[in-house]
Amino acid sequence: MRIDETHRKWAIWSAVILGVAVAGYIPYAIFSPHGPSGGSAVGIIFGIIGYGFMVFAVLLGLRKKFPIWRIGRAQTWMRGHLWLGLLSYPIILLHAGMHFGHGLALAMMWIFTFVVLSGIFGAILQHFMPRLMTERVPMETIYDQIGRVESQLVKEADTLMNSISDTNSQYGLLVPSSATRGTATTLLTVEFRSAVQVRGMYEKQVRDYLTAEGAHGHQLGDRKASKLFFTRMRTLAPQSIHSIVDDLENICEEKRDLDRQARMHRVLHTWLLGHIPLSIALVVMGGIHAIIALHY
Repeated sequence: MRIDETHRKWAIWSAVILGVAVAGYIPYAIFSPHGPSGGSAVGIIFGIIGYGFMVFAVLLGLRKKFPIWRIGRAQTWMRGHLWLGLLSYPIILLHAGMHFGHGLALAMMWIFTFVVLSGIFGAILQHFMPRLMTERVPMETIYDQIGRVESQLVKEADTLMNSISDTNSQYGLLVPSSATRGTATTLLTVEFRSAVQVRGMYEKQVRDYLTAEGAHGHQLGDRKASKLFFTRMRTLAPQSIHSIVDDLENICEEKRDLDRQARMHRVLHTWLLGHIPLSIALVVMGGIHAIIALHY
């Protein structure tokens, strides 16, 4: 993972702070008569520092919610959130004497572990996912507009199918009767039946796919299966509407790109559903823990 210069500075300063903390912890742990404790003077100092880093990390949410606040640059807050949030974990471990403890402290440490791991996972996603979306979704659309664009694709496909009736209206007049004879009539009747089959394939497969939300597991959601489907449709379709079948295939390709983008967007943001509320809960629990520890 490539790290820019600003991230490198944050990483260096975080490593320095952690190094100083560990250097102070070692003699404290060795010479403490009863071992390191969160209630000792040194333990409280570690707790205050670690909790301060946690609070700063959580405040990023408020900074995003109120972007008009001119309190530092958004990038500075984001990098501080990443590095100080990560640094708070070992500092809190030093505060706890390298133990998870019990009761409220134990619950907090497990929640803290999840928050840190989910934060690392999210940072990796945010680094690689935009590039992956660019590679796999060349015609990227604004996420909030995906539903509107998909509705337009359905209308475009319906218009194409309606044009078959408009431009080939003779199909409706070619039902054979006892009065009709000849090779031309036979060929036209075959074309009429083929057009009916194409319309049936459109209604049962293509339109069903275009109107399905996500369309996970649909035949046309798979590129190879879709290619085979439209190859068969061209085989059945009259030569005069092959260009329409090509357009329908392109529309389904756009639908697949939109669905892929939507899935990637959900992956990119779903982890926040657990990370954010648990981070806030952790800060609240940390405050309660501090009050109880100082009071008793």
